[in-house]
Amino acid sequence: MSQSEAAVDRSIHDNVIGILGGTGPQGTGLARRFAAVGLSVVIGSREAARAEAVAAQIGVGVGGLDNRSCAKRADIVIVAVPWSGHAALLTELRHELAGKLVVDCVNNIGFDKQGPYAPAVEEGSAAQQAAILLPDSTVTAAFHHVSAVHLNDPERTSFALDVMVVGNDRAATDTVCALAGSIPGMRGIYSGRLRNAGQVEALAANLISINRRYKAHASVRISDV
Repeated sequence: MSQSEAAVDRSIHDNVIGILGGTGPQGTGLARRFAAVGLSVVIGSREAARAEAVAAQIGVGVGGLDNRSCAKRADIVIVAVPWSGHAALLTELRHELAGKLVVDCVNNIGFDKQGPYAPAVEEGSAAQQAAILLPDSTVTAAFHHVSAVHLNDPERTSFALDVMVVGNDRAATDTVCALAGSIPGMRGIYSGRLRNAGQVEALAANLISINRRYKAHASVRISDV
């Protein structure tokens, strides 16, 4: 690890990690893992009482607030809401998210008789939609392929997987890579600029197909890096 990488790694511990939609399986799992390595975490929900209850279940290091208060409180904000509520929530919280590092982990996945697929997003991807809706935030995308089942499994202590991180700001993607790398076994891998987010998000449909066929919780590993 270089001195600059080490500095980024240390800096994430100086930030509060907020998770919008943090009471869902993905948000809860990420909160659990970040808290386990000593990060300060706050989860958001439409109702503060629900967020407080889930935070209490997760344990030490996690607080619960409504989504607006979560966005205000956090320095780094992970968007883990369903696609159906993505645009509305980000539009509503544009002011609170101004100046923040936003990490979008939303996948727009559809299902029909042929199985899961990735419907087209007008802006190109959920992350690109977020960047348009949040012009005063630094938007990145990551954590699309991490199994919520594994994140919430108390018996699992390490993850042999890579988190593909995309974004236009080098310092921001370095920070998100360090955030991913704070979880034992995970690596954050820079995977291109924000215009590449569509491919990353769509890959979730392939992983769901793999999971259904092989009764697994598949993830991604990048070789030779």
